[in-house]
Amino acid sequence: MNKLILLVCTALMVGCTANMKEDLTASGLKRSNFQTEVNGEKTDLFVLTNKNNMEVCITNFGGRIVSVMVPDKDGIMKDVVLGFDSIQDYIKYPSDFGASIGRYANRINQGRFTLDGVEYQLPQNNYGHCLHGGPKGFQYRIFNAVQKSNQEVQLTYLAKDGEEGFPGNFQCTVTMKLTDDNAIDIQYEAETDKPTIVNMTNHSYFNLDGNPSKDNSSYLLTLNADHYTPVDSTFMTTGEIATVEGTPMDFRQPTAIGANINQDFAQLKNGNGIDHNWVLNTQGDINKVCATLESPATGIVLDVYTNEPGIQVYCGNFLDGTLTGKKGIVYNFRTAVCLETQHYPDTPNKPEWPSAVLRPGEKYQSQCIYKFSVR
Repeated sequence: MNKLILLVCTALMVGCTANMKEDLTASGLKRSNFQTEVNGEKTDLFVLTNKNNMEVCITNFGGRIVSVMVPDKDGIMKDVVLGFDSIQDYIKYPSDFGASIGRYANRINQGRFTLDGVEYQLPQNNYGHCLHGGPKGFQYRIFNAVQKSNQEVQLTYLAKDGEEGFPGNFQCTVTMKLTDDNAIDIQYEAETDKPTIVNMTNHSYFNLDGNPSKDNSSYLLTLNADHYTPVDSTFMTTGEIATVEGTPMDFRQPTAIGANINQDFAQLKNGNGIDHNWVLNTQGDINKVCATLESPATGIVLDVYTNEPGIQVYCGNFLDGTLTGKKGIVYNFRTAVCLETQHYPDTPNKPEWPSAVLRPGEKYQSQCIYKFSVR
């Protein structure tokens, strides 16, 4: 009888251990840490995998990419984005890590814009400007999520008229697909019942070493752009479109970030490093590479494609060691690079730039593809 009890207990222990292992993603995340309620709405973790064993984990809290597992040049899987191990950490440490940004990504000057003769005042949450839709932007909202397959999740959110000061009931959909050629294809769609403005993007922080204790200075950055939009000391675009020729902003050929970012150049001082929008040469052609980031150490290459006119490159200049992310790793200065496809910052106040206005009966459509490979 004692032997029978021992066998049953052993079987139960093995079963519990197996379940614990099954609960962990390839990147080491525990799904139960993402299954909770925020303001009465349920959150969860959604896992996408492809035939190459690439894995992308997404939470509907802010429509965030939490982890991305890709192989390096030796076939070793690396998690190449920053993030946290639980929803509670995302709440405790407000950040844009991996988020679907909206209603308007980047900055709007003094949080004000005029549309059809009506002036709107938005929250001022960054040097007097409205940044990333305000302090309660989409990155802190709960999206409705449906996992369509092992390789696709669809996130939807209704931003009500007046939310964070923006006009119009704004219904948006973010579809994330993991393709079999190791790409994350992100498609944004939206409609409104009043004239409004829109500029959505993904704010993943990429560390292609798979080791956030290392900085990004050795990464090779290539941008398919002859011009960029300079900023003032408050990070606001001046309205100028400037050439990159003869400046540290020239990344038309693969260039180590560390070779340029510390040069004595006014724009690098204004941006506290690289935190600028580049005017893409691709002219909305989704089939042309607009940006490439490469880690010489791991051989991991990230190619970016978009139908947007610009891309904001941000090199983690405000990471300062105060945040501890996944697996207890401290996120220090410049340990990642963000590649945010977008309309230009403050476009609503600069009518000569590609319009960010969305009107009733129109459909907003934006696409960004992050494609991984090794060299």
